[in-house]
Amino acid sequence: MKKIPLFLLVLSLLGSLAMGAPQTLADNPSAPASVVKLIFIHHSTGENWLTDDYGDLGQTLGQNNYYVSDTNYGWGPDAIGDRTDIPDWLEWFRGEQSERYTQALFKESGQNSNYTRSLADPGGENEIILFKSCFPNSDLVGAPSDAPDPEGWLSVGHAKYVYNELLHYFASRPDKLFIVITAPPLSDATHAANARAFNEWLLNDWLRENNYTANNVAVFDFYNVLTGPNHHHRWNGAEIEHTLMPGANTAQYASAPGDDHPSIAGSRKATEEFIPLLNIFYHRWQANAPLSESPAAPVQPQPENASPTPAAASFTAVLDNFESDSANWQAFGDETGSTLIACSASTELPASGAQSLRVDFKVASDGWATCAYFYENTQNWSASNGLTFSFRADAADLPIHFDLYSGSDEARETYVYSFESSPASVSHWVTISVPWQDFQRVAWEENAGAAFAKPEQVSGLAFGFPAAVNNTSAGTIWVDDLQFGTQAASQPTQPATPLPVLQEAPIAPPASGLPFCGGAALLPLGLLGVIRPWRKK
Repeated sequence: MKKIPLFLLVLSLLGSLAMGAPQTLADNPSAPASVVKLIFIHHSTGENWLTDDYGDLGQTLGQNNYYVSDTNYGWGPDAIGDRTDIPDWLEWFRGEQSERYTQALFKESGQNSNYTRSLADPGGENEIILFKSCFPNSDLVGAPSDAPDPEGWLSVGHAKYVYNELLHYFASRPDKLFIVITAPPLSDATHAANARAFNEWLLNDWLRENNYTANNVAVFDFYNVLTGPNHHHRWNGAEIEHTLMPGANTAQYASAPGDDHPSIAGSRKATEEFIPLLNIFYHRWQANAPLSESPAAPVQPQPENASPTPAAASFTAVLDNFESDSANWQAFGDETGSTLIACSASTELPASGAQSLRVDFKVASDGWATCAYFYENTQNWSASNGLTFSFRADAADLPIHFDLYSGSDEARETYVYSFESSPASVSHWVTISVPWQDFQRVAWEENAGAAFAKPEQVSGLAFGFPAAVNNTSAGTIWVDDLQFGTQAASQPTQPATPLPVLQEAPIAPPASGLPFCGGAALLPLGLLGVIRPWRKK
């Protein structure tokens, strides 16, 4: 074996220290004090890694107080377990059936590989989700520096796009810890530099570029561990280290010539390095994870005229950038026949990326209209201190409501933040940030004017368009980069862009009733008990 020059190893170590999650001052590599439920999504490489007398991961996890379950080929609704390539993660976590798949995943307590489980099932859902693609996913085409791309399959750009999209879901579930296991390497060097670049991006840049600082996402560089005996991603007794030799990007622990399944030696090396890191990731997450079954503490009221105080666990992460299908955003309006509204993703005026959400509206006198998104299940957003979005309009002084819905269909509460389009928003994108306490309970519900204090029970959100008495309201707005967290308002810097003409579109009546908006006129009390939001299934 070629001896590695000491100075190169030192330079590599200093240049490659990586955490896979935000670093804390006192990392703890010890096992959890009580049993934690964990599930691993994998195929054959993961099966070998888990198996007793091969990788020994399953029984070693048990020795560290993790009750392990796993998926494999054929697992789950629609046999979703068959599909674990990088692009398939969108189906798992962002597709039309993702709620169905993830609920099955969280509840799964079965075993699909041959490993010893000595612990008793503690009950409840899986709290930690490990997921891994297999070694063919290291055959990424493109170039190492390619930007995220919504098109393609196994390419550097599309892989980055997929993982950026996953953060939408991960941010909505701070009660779960998601750990990415990078795909193992190939012996073929054709696209090895691309695989290396992508995994380095995942480890060092993915969360940072998305301003994601919550501790419920981490990365273990399985790929790097298997590319050389002196390549590590491990706890060295004092800190996490990530070491490698530049240019060494191919499999060094293949089980046989022509078979890139990691060998017993490689799998056991990965087990030894992964377990202390998993413990560290777990303790980091627990340091500010929300309780799984108990509501978060309510937002404390602020003194009058006081500046909003961000929550301790606040973060900024993309909730919707409208780059993918926006069909879940639906148009609703009053039934006067004169109100018109249409909302959909549009390529004509993005703040970033290729698309933004365009809403065209013409609201009749005393009418209302909304463009709304309702979730199948309530979302826990307590790790954030509010919401931020980019905004443009075709005219100034348009009255607009940003609505937030809390609770189940039967006990839904509506909160509203009211604003008007500014002159600056006509020619430039502007930033609007709304801390939770600035959303106020609507006038027609009990506790009118109360500040929103239930971020762990969000069921939907909307942009609403009210009309004044004897006066209509009409215009077009664009929304982009809807994010968790609050930030300072931006100063307009972009040149003016010609605004498209309003295209009127009739409202398609919803299948099961119309939701009402925080900007709606007061509805007759007799109707409040029967109105239920319509959602696309």
